[in-house]
Amino acid sequence: MIRLKTLTLRRGTKVLLNRVELTLQPGSKTGIVGANGAGKSSFFALLRDEIHADEGDLEMPPRVAIAHVAQETPALPCSALDYVLDGDLELRKIEAEINAIAHDDNDGMAHGELFARLDAIDGYTAPARAAKLLAGLGFSLEENSKPVSSFSGGWRMRLNLAQALMCRSDLLLLDEPTNHLDLETVVWLEDWLKTYPGMLLIISHDRDFLDSTIKQILHVDNAQLTIYTGTYEDFENQCAERLAQQSQAFDKQQRQIAHLESFITRFKAKASKAKQAQSRVKALEKMEKIAAAHVDSPFNFSFREPDSSPNPLVHLEKAAAGYSADNPILSELNLSIDNSARLGLLGVNGAGKSTFIRALAGEQDLLSGIRTEGKGLKIGYFAQHQLEYLRIDESPLWHMQKIDPNTREQEHRNFLGGFNFHGAMALGPIAPFSGGEKARLALALLIWQKPNLLLLDEPTNHLDIEMREALTFALQDFDGALIVVSHDRHILRATVDDFWLIEDGRVAPFDGDLDDYTRYSQEKRSGDKSAANAVVNASQPSTNVNRKEQKRLEAEARQKLANARKPLEKDLARIDAEMARITAEQATITTTLTDETLYLPERKDALQKILASELKLKEKLAEREAAWMVVSDQIDNLVV
Repeated sequence: MIRLKTLTLRRGTKVLLNRVELTLQPGSKTGIVGANGAGKSSFFALLRDEIHADEGDLEMPPRVAIAHVAQETPALPCSALDYVLDGDLELRKIEAEINAIAHDDNDGMAHGELFARLDAIDGYTAPARAAKLLAGLGFSLEENSKPVSSFSGGWRMRLNLAQALMCRSDLLLLDEPTNHLDLETVVWLEDWLKTYPGMLLIISHDRDFLDSTIKQILHVDNAQLTIYTGTYEDFENQCAERLAQQSQAFDKQQRQIAHLESFITRFKAKASKAKQAQSRVKALEKMEKIAAAHVDSPFNFSFREPDSSPNPLVHLEKAAAGYSADNPILSELNLSIDNSARLGLLGVNGAGKSTFIRALAGEQDLLSGIRTEGKGLKIGYFAQHQLEYLRIDESPLWHMQKIDPNTREQEHRNFLGGFNFHGAMALGPIAPFSGGEKARLALALLIWQKPNLLLLDEPTNHLDIEMREALTFALQDFDGALIVVSHDRHILRATVDDFWLIEDGRVAPFDGDLDDYTRYSQEKRSGDKSAANAVVNASQPSTNVNRKEQKRLEAEARQKLANARKPLEKDLARIDAEMARITAEQATITTTLTDETLYLPERKDALQKILASELKLKEKLAEREAAWMVVSDQIDNLVV
């Protein structure tokens, strides 16, 4: 059991935890959420005894074994397998003791005791268990013997994760464990964590991952820790209900305060009322101030409407991509990206998802073939390496003015405010920014430029849940083509319509959803490739078709589809405008109904007319919403 008793934790002048009370039971599985900078990682450092409480107590069982993922990996010469085995400290200790007396033939009893201890901790199977962890995290058998120094940064983070899982711990601390993993490995990790017997604490902004691995949510907010039982969705519902109640209490309290202040103002100068006024001053001082419920996200932005929408946006013909013409990563790419495409890319790490994105973006020259851009193409390309192009000595406002010097400063500052860059943060250098803050800035710069083709390569890494939700809503309303690479299943489900699978050097439509792909990838891992292949629509265009005739037929099909869509889209825009007008009228009535004089007996007829108008507007809005759904379905069902 872990207990925090009236515990206060500060970092510098900032109070991260303020007199908190918390109890975590043995074997509990807890997801830790909260805004970036709220103190989640500092809470882990507190548990690992790296920092200490300023006030109060932290109670933990003695000799508790804690495992966590190291954030740095030196370029070690030892093999990947040995590095993972180093995670089992007791195993290494026993092995060292055995080696120390290996040549002492006179101490047979000590030998026997050590080998008995080795057997008790299942030490003889440790190499096999370590190899299984490496396989689950995507390492091949040949890579087990490679030195740690030969792996890239992302794969070294996987080695750190494997080392933490190898540790026979009582408490496992995972801080954003999915950031360097592909979707297949995230699913494997979920299955592994379900069988973990100890106490599990996970900091993560991946809601699907949390829902698969935890039983409760610990919310870090306003220097307090609050436990919510259930999944992340349960947490959202419970939190919304609590905030609604808090908001009602706050509103009620404000009315009480206003009444007291009014009494004090009116009567404190009158001798006959002075005593009563003074009692109300004391009541006002003693009244516990309930903080207003901050239910609104700090992020509020949307994509600007593109200036044009060519169709197709990008076309690849007989293209090959990669780094070597002799050994391309992708080949035989014959495809077009239409202006209505909303695609999620699937495939294991190394299959070529990022290579494909760069080929579409024109960031990487093709090894062969032709890349054709539609007239007016404007690409918005986001990848983690692009954060390196930000000028750390300059401000967010400077970056905005650099890409658009003709817009007024206030308009730029208002836009940056939607990404929670306010005041000094918008005007100061970005050098002290966290990875999440830099990613937010990069996204802001991309969105401002009004792209008609969005290419997003792991856009949610380092973003907290509030920002992920804001980005998801913005992408849902984006009026352009969208292609996403992400291990965040929530954002994929919410923003894309179709999936393409990148595998064995080919790009092909995937006939299924994310659940189908999970089953497919698990079947492939288990070696049942023939069964897995049945899920994939791997059909390729016939090489016998005359290419010129095929292009003509494709152009005719696109034109026919556009002609069919145009009147329906016009109807949809008209219905949208009507719904906006009705909503505006409803807002006016809502404001009118806040007038307290409207509820006086002499204004009964006026109130009834207003309420009748409100009812009619609700009926009209429901009718228009139904019409919108009908037209929207007609557009979605168009087939040419």
